Amino acid sequence: MQYLLFIALGGATGSVSRYLLAQWTQAQWQGVFPLGTLLVNFAGSFSIGVIFVLLERQILHPDWRGVLMVGFLGAFTTFSTFSLEAITLWESGHAGQALGYMLASVVLCVAGAGAAITLTRALL
Repeated sequence: MQYLLFIALGGATGSVSRYLLAQWTQAQWQGVFPLGTLLVNFAGSFSIGVIFVLLERQILHPDWRGVLMVGFLGAFTTFSTFSLEAITLWESGHAGQALGYMLASVVLCVAGAGAAITLTRALL
């Protein structure tokens, strides 16, 4: 039961962090392209790569997987928001930006996770 509480705490922290980072980024950007969500998803993908290696190398206790990967990053990353924003861009006549957003999200987030795994393994 205590483990579930830690996962929930990670989720609460992740969702608040997502909101603050996305809002701050959008305030700086001021465009229709959802850069805040893209940044959050990239940061989450990169972070999950680092945490994966830290767990793989047993630098972090296995219990941190639930707190950080399931709780924090599960709430921090925003695939459902990404999907809605892509559809909204498309439906509002910004088909090119919608396609660019979808492509950038997939490529950057997968590349971020891969780079984080490679970099963290090299540093450790």
